[in-house]
Amino acid sequence: MKKERKLIGAGFLTAFTASLCCTTPVLALISGTGGIASTFSWIEPFRPYLIGLAVVMLGLAWYLKLKPKTDVDCDCPVTDKPGFFHGKTFLGLLTLLAVLMLAFPYYVHVFFPQPKEEVKVVADANIRNVEFTIKGMTCASCEEHVNYEVHKLPGIINSAASYEKGNAFVEYDPSKTSEAEIEQAINATGYIVTDKK
Repeated sequence: MKKERKLIGAGFLTAFTASLCCTTPVLALISGTGGIASTFSWIEPFRPYLIGLAVVMLGLAWYLKLKPKTDVDCDCPVTDKPGFFHGKTFLGLLTLLAVLMLAFPYYVHVFFPQPKEEVKVVADANIRNVEFTIKGMTCASCEEHVNYEVHKLPGIINSAASYEKGNAFVEYDPSKTSEAEIEQAINATGYIVTDKK
């Protein structure tokens, strides 16, 4: 029973740790402190190992919970029904929560408000394109955070950040905003612009 509880706790804690790099940008958006978004980006290289460890620990906890009990001759008190925190329902809820945390990058877009669609009439000659090289983005959550902050600026036509390529392409109207303002908005997320083209 004690070993089972340790496995459940360790599995949940590992799943929580594995999701920190992806959940922090959303928490930063909600709290209004964009600069903390990249705080846990250093975890990203370890994420696959943490996910594997969480799956193993929760799998072992389920194994211990479901394996048949062997009869042991002892005068131990036996309870017919375990309490909520020792039952399958609690383990099931923690497992579900762990899975939701681990899958967070795949549904993060639902937490970021979509930019207001405005009719933007801009002559093609007035549109500027710039590519920013960005350090620190590690998942789709980071991309969404960068795009969200850039779209707050006036004159942004399109913003497409990519954590895999470590960049963001931005189309904008230079009469309403500038490259410096866009760079400042990106840097405010906690991810750092290292180059622009």
